[in-house]
Amino acid sequence: MSTFMAKSETYQRSWYVIDAAGKPLGRTAALAASILRGKHRPDFTPHVDCGDFVIIINAKDAVLTGNKLQKKIHYHHTGWVGGIKETHYDRLMETHPERAMEIAVKGMLPHNTLGAKAFNRVHIYAGAEHKHAAQKPVPYEGGNN
Repeated sequence: MSTFMAKSETYQRSWYVIDAAGKPLGRTAALAASILRGKHRPDFTPHVDCGDFVIIINAKDAVLTGNKLQKKIHYHHTGWVGGIKETHYDRLMETHPERAMEIAVKGMLPHNTLGAKAFNRVHIYAGAEHKHAAQKPVPYEGGNN
């Protein structure tokens, strides 16, 4: 018997909604990254883009455990000499909570073209409203989240 290899051209993508309210930011991001890769499906193929679409709502209500809210810092570099910038997560969560979730999800995806394509399928919203009702997304029930 030969091994089944999925093809991205024939793959039917589904839409899932993950509610991040009251859940740890990292666990929500890990669950989203797993769905974006397609690891929740029985026909998962590592080298093929076979993931689904993910909508994360209530990103502003995601929690950071321990002292991460005060001590965790996000760094990025502008490209200029001396251009290192830092943002504390307490400030990031009150101003742009969807950006904090984006950083977490992007860090958990592979750092190659498959990860870049998968990251284009995630939609993150700070509140409970999203604009993807026409796609008929279903709440994701699997995982330990």
